This record gives sequence, structure tokens and C-alpha cells, in this order.
Amino acid sequence: MGKSLEREPIDYGILAVSVLGVTYNAILAFINHNIMPMTPGVVVLSEILILAFSFAFILRKGIFEADLVPLGYLVLTIVLTVYVMVINKAGYIDHLRNVLIIFAFVVMGRWVNERTLKLAFKICCLSVLLVLICEILSTPAYVALFHPADYFQNTRGVPPATYSDSGLFRGALGFEGRFSFGLIDHRSSSIFLEQVSLANFCGVIVIYLVSFANRLSLFDRLIFASTIFLILITNDTRTMLIFTVVSAVGYVVYPWIPKICDFLMMPMIVVVGFAIHSFKPDAHEDDFVGRISGTVRNILDMDLAATLGLELDKATTFVDSGYVYITYGATIFGLILFWLFVSFYPAGRTPNQKRLCHALSLFMFLNLMIGSTAIFSMKTAGLVWLLVGFLKFNEGSTAGIRVSATQAGRTFSRSVVS
Repeated sequence: MGKSLEREPIDYGILAVSVLGVTYNAILAFINHNIMPMTPGVVVLSEILILAFSFAFILRKGIFEADLVPLGYLVLTIVLTVYVMVINKAGYIDHLRNVLIIFAFVVMGRWVNERTLKLAFKICCLSVLLVLICEILSTPAYVALFHPADYFQNTRGVPPATYSDSGLFRGALGFEGRFSFGLIDHRSSSIFLEQVSLANFCGVIVIYLVSFANRLSLFDRLIFASTIFLILITNDTRTMLIFTVVSAVGYVVYPWIPKICDFLMMPMIVVVGFAIHSFKPDAHEDDFVGRISGTVRNILDMDLAATLGLELDKATTFVDSGYVYITYGATIFGLILFWLFVSFYPAGRTPNQKRLCHALSLFMFLNLMIGSTAIFSMKTAGLVWLLVGFLKFNEGSTAGIRVSATQAGRTFSRSVVS
């Protein structure tokens, strides 16, 4: 296995896209504080360039039969986006951007080889780990490198906290009474510069370990496990702590669970959310129960017009209610499409594939109860969908299948390589 991997060529295009998708904010923040000020346009342009390269790579390879499901998801999302913009007479492409990221990385995942995939995850993990250690040992040194508060003010219009001159992003400062292990005086952010993306990156690495641990060396497993542990004890993330504990048990249990449970995961989580809300209907605290209760209240407040995308102007106000955020911005049909794609697109034949699809469903649908945009960010979504695409076509009965096309990709045929 090791020798065969060493002979695999590294695809530097996919490697660069995957690593830059995770690190570009840190690179821009370093430039912003140490070289020249950044603007919102630079951040948008950076993401556009990464996506443009991804699509150029895919178009050069061609669109084949194996890509029709994600392509169909993208096309239907474009239709919904046009409908929502026309009916509201307003521009809004947030959800389309999210699906573009899913499409690009899941299709590239079909083309990526194991050596490149492992290297992408390892480089990203080591980058996060090293900067996180710097942040823990010397916050002033971390701020001197990136100065998150200035970066978010220049690129997002978020002013620094008036009660702190630390230079950290205001959301990472936390507040009294919040869940914490008390090891540092703020919520760690590492290369993401804000706490939410780091927490979700932890979830991505958990998914990777759960579905890929038996294909990793002991040293690599230690690196990923150490990064997860360090994030959990410094980021104060309740959701990812729960997700990590469940996933540790899931490594053993997931291969025995039928794939239909992925489809049932979202309604089960919503039902549990309603049950929690019934016990604490007025919970407004920024904690697990408060977030869930808030999401349920927002769901109950939706009317028919909201579900049909006729109240687009409210979409961006639901940053902590993912189900509502998607519905307002892409209609109830956009939410259903996302639900179906997450539930059925990942393969579920081998033990590793089952571990991935169950962990992915729990990660996505649990997050939608307490947040919204973080799971769609290129900083975290890129790697996880690259993994989904790889495992779907490079393990089990589909391993060795290569899709070939004639007439510029119009006629499809399959050849099985022994």
C-alpha cells in the first residue's frame, strides 16, 4: 500500500485549491496587517479565483456520467436562485455559492488520488495546529501575525470590540458564563481568525479520522487526533465536543447502521429540537439549548410566503438558524435538495463509506440547528466534500472504475480497470 501510494503523482492543482481554500483568509490577514490594507472585494475575488480554477480543472477533465447527480443539484439550485431573485427583484447568490463549492470539490474528489488527498488534509491540519499552538502560547505573537480585529473590520465591516484592545476578533473573546475549559482567555481561532470556522474544522477532521483512520499511518493519526483535542479544549465548542464523542462511538457502530438513517437524520434532529424547545420555549441564551430553541421559534414563525422564497430580505438575519437560513434564501425546495444530496449522494457500501455518510449527515444536520453559514464555508466545506467524492469512487465496488467519454463528453461509457 505504502509503496503504491509513493508512486502516485501528486496533483498540485487539486492540492493548491484544497489548501488555499482553508488558508486564504490567514494569508490575506497577514498581508492586511503587515503589508497593505485589504478590502471586501479582495476576499470575494480570492474565493472566486479558487472556484474558477476548480471549474477550469473540471472542464478540462470533462463532465461524465458519474458527475450528473452533483451537476443536477447545481442546475436545480441555479433555477431556484434565478426564481428567488426575480420574484424578489433583488440579487442574492449566497446559497448558489454554497452549492458551487459543494459541486466543485465533490467532483474534484472523484479525480483526486489518495496521496494528494492525504497530503491536502495533512498540510491543512499542520497549518492549523502550528498556528493554534502559537495562539495558545503567545496571543500577542499571534495577533502580531494576523491582527484578526483589523482584518474583519477592513474586509467584513465588523468593528473591534470596545471592551478589549487585544486585537482578536470580537466573536472569539467569548463572554462570562460561556462553556469553557479555561485554558486560554478567549476562544481559539488559529488560521481561521474566528472561532466558528475552527470549531467546524475540528468536525471535518473528526469525519476524516472516522472514515479514513485505517488508511492512515499511526503518526498521521496522532497529528489529527492531537489537533482535535487541542481545538476542543481551547475553542469552547459544545457542538463539536458532542459530535466528537458520538463519532468515537460511531467508528464502531456506524458500519452496522443502514444508510436510510442518513435520510431520517434531519427529521429526527428537528423533532428532538422541537422536544427541547417544548421544555424551554423562552430560552434565548447563547448556549446549546438556547440556539436550538431559537431555531425552532424561527421555524414556527415562517409562513407560506417565507417557504416559497418571497421574503428574501430576511434570509441574512438567521445566521444561527440554518434550516431557516436556507429556506428563506433558496425556498423549501432548496432545503429539500440539500437534505437529499447529503443523505443519498455519499456512497454507503463499505465500512469506511458508511462511517463517512453517517458522520457527514450528523455533522451537517446538527449544525443547521445551531448555525448556518459555517458548514458551507470553503474553509471547511471544501475538504469534506473532496473526501466524499474520493471515497465514493475510490473504495469498494466502485474502486477502479474510470469513466471515459467520447465526442467531448457527450457520449458516456464505463470501463472497469482490473
